[in-house]
Amino acid sequence: MPPKSSKAKKARAATAARTPLGSVKALPFPGRIIRSGDTDPAVVLAVQRRLNQVGVGPIDEDGVFGPQTTAATKLFQARFPDVDGQPLKIDGAIGPVTWAALFGAASVPVASGTGDALLKAALEVAGGEIGVKEQPLGSNRGPRVDQYLRAAGLDPAKGHFAWCAAFVYFCFNEAAKTLNRKNPVIKTAGVLDHWERAESKGIPQVTAAKVLLDPSLVRPGQIFVIDVGDPGGAGHTGLIEKVVAGKLVTIEGNTNDGGSAEGIGVFRRNSRKIADINVGFIDYTGR
Repeated sequence: MPPKSSKAKKARAATAARTPLGSVKALPFPGRIIRSGDTDPAVVLAVQRRLNQVGVGPIDEDGVFGPQTTAATKLFQARFPDVDGQPLKIDGAIGPVTWAALFGAASVPVASGTGDALLKAALEVAGGEIGVKEQPLGSNRGPRVDQYLRAAGLDPAKGHFAWCAAFVYFCFNEAAKTLNRKNPVIKTAGVLDHWERAESKGIPQVTAAKVLLDPSLVRPGQIFVIDVGDPGGAGHTGLIEKVVAGKLVTIEGNTNDGGSAEGIGVFRRNSRKIADINVGFIDYTGR
């Protein structure tokens, strides 16, 4: 049996190799979006060298993220997928997902676990609900789904209710019970209603705009909020379990494997990108 240190080296090498172009030394992600106008020489030079290496240049390696570098970044994003084989967003900016594609998955830290007892307990409750399905499928009903709705103050027999926000409330409510404390999460089954009421009550929020500038603001235990553009004001929400290479590992109710906001059950998903969360994140840490 090889020594542990040898195993660890092999594991790091395998992770570093998860780029569209084979093995590369993992260069740590600087924790911010690198885009046009950036003049941090250490970061921009590394990006320019890598873009030339992968054949989307030639560009000048001058340490300034100018039009040449932006164009080369867009070409890279158009030609190559992310570390999971999914298309990159062609925006000419380098966030954690594009950085991982350039420099390997190991270059972007994994955020997992939380030191907050309530958030940790809520994630444990949510994990235990994975696999719950509507009965019948597509009905927004079922013995367990009805419990989620009732927890959030709805009578499932009196309507056809989307239940992703009710699921989030249920998870925190059950977690609070195990800790013998009051549930601080706003009691609502409305996704955007939760966001708006959290803002009015001073509950910490991280907007999508802030996260684009600093992806490290996203942490396990937060609640993501998406506006799906429905004229009726509908949205979708769920719990963040991990953050891996700019993508979210989430536990969501009323969804499916494809991430629908009107799905059939509770699923763990690992393909939502931080940049896809268009409203933001609610953070009940320390509440």
